[in-house]
Order: sequence, then C-alpha cells, then structure tokens
Amino acid sequence: MQALSPDQAALLLRRAAAVAGRALSMGRHPFGALLVAPDGETVLAEQGNIDTVNHAESTLARTAAANYPGAYLARCTLVTTFEPCAMCAGTIYWAGIGRVLYGAEETELLALTGDHADNPTLSLPCREVFARGQRAVQVMGPVPALRDEMLALHQGFWKRP
Repeated sequence: MQALSPDQAALLLRRAAAVAGRALSMGRHPFGALLVAPDGETVLAEQGNIDTVNHAESTLARTAAANYPGAYLARCTLVTTFEPCAMCAGTIYWAGIGRVLYGAEETELLALTGDHADNPTLSLPCREVFARGQRAVQVMGPVPALRDEMLALHQGFWKRP
C-alpha cells in the first residue's frame, strides 16, 4: 500500500467532500466516500450517502467486497469525510479494506447533529472497532487542516425540520 502524502490525502478528502455535496444535492445526508487503489491515486469507486442504514462508507465497502479480491482490498484505502461509525467500521473490516482516511471526527459530527433522529450517533471511535478485530486496519485521521471543509456541508443541515 502506497504511503499517502499530506497533499494526496487533502486531494482525496476534497474529492470525497465533492461526493458528499452531490449526495446533499439529491436530498441525502452530506457524506461521501472513495475507494482508492493501492497506488494511492487511482479512485476505483465513489459513493454518497443513501440513507440511515446505507451510509456512504458501508455501501462502498460492500460494493468493493463484491467486486475485488480480499488480497487487493487489503492494500486499498477507503477515504471518507467523517470518521466511520461503528456500522461502517465493521463493514470496512469485514470487506477487508486495509486503510481508512477520514477528515473529521465523529465527535465533530455529534456537535452538529445533536440528538437529530436521522443521526443517532454512536460514541464508538472506529479505531476501537478495528482494534477488536483479528487483522489490522490502518487509520489516518482526523486531518485538522481540513476540518472546516469537512464540516461545511453540514452547517445548518441538521437543524432542518
């Protein structure tokens, strides 16, 4: 798996944010994810959020598992705007994806969503989920320099009726 430079990570996170923007334009929650090949540059797939049980990350991980062999996915990176929730982290683990890069922490999202019925946040960091597994998943994130960019699409979104 190719190491990601800070510039590559920023480029990929901004592309994931663009996917989140497309999800928002379709009336969905503003989350986006990418599957990046082992070269650290080639984007194999993009996925926006669908609904409360088909998050961008879990949907992308399931699609990846159906289309790529495990040995290949172990060298790929899932890039996402926010830290994967427990459901998504579990799906990433079971799909066999070897690395996760995220922009902002789940706690940042909780500060925006509060007790919104569409996002009853679980207070369980993805690193803790991955640590319980039998194989390693490398985690990169959060990326403080991009925090405001990752939060931008969510400003005001969760206050809507």
